[in-house]
Amino acid sequence: MKIVLAPDKFKNSLTGLEFCTIVEKGILEEFPNTEILKLPLADGGDGTIEIVEYYLKGRTINVKVNNPFFETINATYIYSEKTKTAFIEMAEASGLKLLKPAQFDCKNATTLGTGEMIVEAINKGAKTIIIGIGGSATNDCGIGMATALGYQFLDENNKKVKPIGANLSNIKSIDVTNVHPKLSAVDFKIACDVTNPLYGKNGAAYVYGSQKGASKDEIIMLDKGLQDFPEILNAIFTIDVQSVKGAGAAGGMGIASKLFLNGTLEPGIQLIKNIANFDAQIEGADWIITGEGKLDTQTMSGKTIQGVLTSAVAKKIKVAAFCGAIDLDGKQPEDFGIQYTDAVINYAKDLEDSMKNSAKYLNLLSRKFALKKN
Repeated sequence: MKIVLAPDKFKNSLTGLEFCTIVEKGILEEFPNTEILKLPLADGGDGTIEIVEYYLKGRTINVKVNNPFFETINATYIYSEKTKTAFIEMAEASGLKLLKPAQFDCKNATTLGTGEMIVEAINKGAKTIIIGIGGSATNDCGIGMATALGYQFLDENNKKVKPIGANLSNIKSIDVTNVHPKLSAVDFKIACDVTNPLYGKNGAAYVYGSQKGASKDEIIMLDKGLQDFPEILNAIFTIDVQSVKGAGAAGGMGIASKLFLNGTLEPGIQLIKNIANFDAQIEGADWIITGEGKLDTQTMSGKTIQGVLTSAVAKKIKVAAFCGAIDLDGKQPEDFGIQYTDAVINYAKDLEDSMKNSAKYLNLLSRKFALKKN
């Protein structure tokens, strides 16, 4: 029997790689001759960098960059010399995770540090750069990132504008004469899991601004900036910015990545599956065991398990889901295409116990699965 292990992380409990190790051990304890292939996945969110490193077999590069408020910090990205591929998490330089909640202030935050990481990767020789744009602290429409790459954003007096969200309405022109000479030779792939337009009630400021520290008045101001700035973008790039799905991702980094980097926006899980050569690797499997912290209705909105199911259904491979908890009615898992489910919380005394001892319980339910399905 061939079993593929393809989980996401259990947030704050287990990484995807730890899941694979535990489940492999549990199954082999009961049936030592089982063929097991470990293909941990991620959807572009927190923890993706570890999974990318697993497949690229690259090394961690440390670089000094600007944080969201122009303070120098150390950030890391993954680089594979063999494939000339870099993976950059925007959150490493421009993310909320770098700040305390009291510091959230997206109108004054910049993506400059993310751009500095891109420059570093280009200078190192990267030909492909994959960027995860989740978890941002910013709403600057990517002008900070673009500034690091040599784009200059000018006001009505031809003076450079400080690259923050509060200044978007002040931009009257863009000077592209000093753009990084190697930028056009790099293939950019952007992990983008939202479809929000750039501005309006479903746009970057209104949907995500309050989570990043913006008041109601600041959201209105930021949204106006996101409406004003496209007048310049549309003229230069001959594009209807507002029609681009995902333009509003990460405070406008979606559209910035498409225009300033000529990047391709793709669902995060699809990007990671491509890196893992997932569809080819699962060929001939009897089961795919996937999992995440909580299996619920949101699971089918671009998360890892949905990505696994898409591939499994196409190849008629049965799917089992081992999760921290399951919050679905009756036959919903079956309706999704999941043939077997089990959850850590079914064995634990309470949530605290399930989080603290998830490895023990995951081993237990792995052995139970092996005995039932072999």
